[in-house]
Amino acid sequence: MSNTDPVQSAPEQTVKERDTKNAMWRGFCRRCPNCGEGHMFTGFLKVVDRCPVCHENLSGHRADDGPAYLTILIVGHLLAPILIYSFVEFRPDPLLLATIFTVGTVALSLFLLPRLKGLVVGIQWANRMHGFGNAN
Repeated sequence: MSNTDPVQSAPEQTVKERDTKNAMWRGFCRRCPNCGEGHMFTGFLKVVDRCPVCHENLSGHRADDGPAYLTILIVGHLLAPILIYSFVEFRPDPLLLATIFTVGTVALSLFLLPRLKGLVVGIQWANRMHGFGNAN
C-alpha cells in the first residue's frame, strides 16, 4: 500500500486572484471587468460574448433578474422618502407630483439598470461564478 495520496500528488494549479472591487467598478462603468477598456454591452442590456480589447469571454454570465431587483430596491429607497417629504412639506397638486416622480423613477431606473447589470457581471467574473470558472 502506497503512502502517497493521489489528491496531494497532483500538481497544484495556481489561480490568479481577481480584484472584486475593481471588477465591480469596471462593470458599473459598463466596461470589461478584466481590462476595463472594452465595452461590456452591445445594446442597452446585451452583454458581448467577448471583450473587443482583451478578448475575455463574457458569455458565461448569469445576471438574470438580479440587476432589476437591485434597481427597484435603490430607486424605491431613494425616491419614496423624497416623495413623502415633498407631499407633506409642499402639498403640490397630486397629478403634478405623480408626473414628476414618474419621470424621475423611469429616468433613474434607465440610468441604473445597465450599470447594475455590469456590476453583477463584474462580481461573477471576479469570483469565477457560473461560466467564469476557468483559470484564465
